Amino acid sequence: MAHPPTPRFPLRLRRLRALLLALLLSATAFAGTASGSPPASSAPPCVDPEVPRSTGYDAATRHDTAFNRDFRHCFTTVRGVQMHYVVGGTGPQTMVLLHGWPESWYEYRDVMPRLLPGRTVVAIDLPGMGDSTGRPTAYTKTVLAGYVHDLLDRIGARRDVRFVAHDFGVGVTYALAAQHREQAGGLFLMDFPLVGENLSFTTDVRPLSWHFSFNVQDPLAERLVTGRVGTFLDYFFRHSQISGSPQPGDDPPSPIPPRSLDEYTRVFSRPQVLRTGFGLYRTWSRDEEENKRLERVPLTVPVRLLTQDGLTDLMLPPVRDAAPGATGTDVEGAGHWLLEERPDRVVAEVDAFYPVR
Repeated sequence: MAHPPTPRFPLRLRRLRALLLALLLSATAFAGTASGSPPASSAPPCVDPEVPRSTGYDAATRHDTAFNRDFRHCFTTVRGVQMHYVVGGTGPQTMVLLHGWPESWYEYRDVMPRLLPGRTVVAIDLPGMGDSTGRPTAYTKTVLAGYVHDLLDRIGARRDVRFVAHDFGVGVTYALAAQHREQAGGLFLMDFPLVGENLSFTTDVRPLSWHFSFNVQDPLAERLVTGRVGTFLDYFFRHSQISGSPQPGDDPPSPIPPRSLDEYTRVFSRPQVLRTGFGLYRTWSRDEEENKRLERVPLTVPVRLLTQDGLTDLMLPPVRDAAPGATGTDVEGAGHWLLEERPDRVVAEVDAFYPVR
């Protein structure tokens, strides 16, 4: 028996059918991978996942098998800013990691797997930085802390969060803990001068390094660095040590691996990220005044400070203005980039400060 002829669709209909099929496949893929990780990832699912507005968010992790097994990228909009964070683990202790300048969540990449046992680990790109998209209403650390607080509230991390912070992440973490005391179960802080009652940006901090004066130049810093982000960051990382700084003209090795430099060059090539990063410095004097107000009610949660070689005497007293019971020590032979230079020491200190029961 002859079979009826196969119906032939007009070319326009065939193209439409192909387009619809492609959209269906994309939607199916997004359901499993919009968070940036394959469906097989052991990380908890994103809460109300959103389509990323930063198209390159997984540039450094797309082919990172180990990362994609344990972690995933997530996006949640908070007051007009789409916040990017990376989450892994399902343990009962919630640990939140906040980065500094000029880095992103990625500065924690190599230590994050070692922090997983017994914990849920959340590494956040600060508002307007990394692969977070949109400009916060201000760059003061109290304002930035409000975005982080709201994000954590949205994803269910409302109480007893164990914070780990480096550089400007310290300023944000302190502001959050001082304003939302029920949310913080402890602060582990790394190498940051917390301005306030007894530490001044203008007289104590600004003279410490050339970049403190350069970064506050508005808008000159952006105009000089735009189009030269990689060159600027490479120079900065090589010439940013405060203790034991090399003499002018020296060409010290970079403390940052090339893959990390590539990632930070990518994110700081986003104009909003470059602007936000410099904004962190331009609001330091306002942070000083706000911290004086916050210090009137001291923190009572455990606080630990780890600094580069020789700077504990400078950095610990102002932290004790905010948290009188704070303890601290420096890391012999290390510079500012503790996570890259002394990852074993950082992990050991974090585990000792935040034991998993």
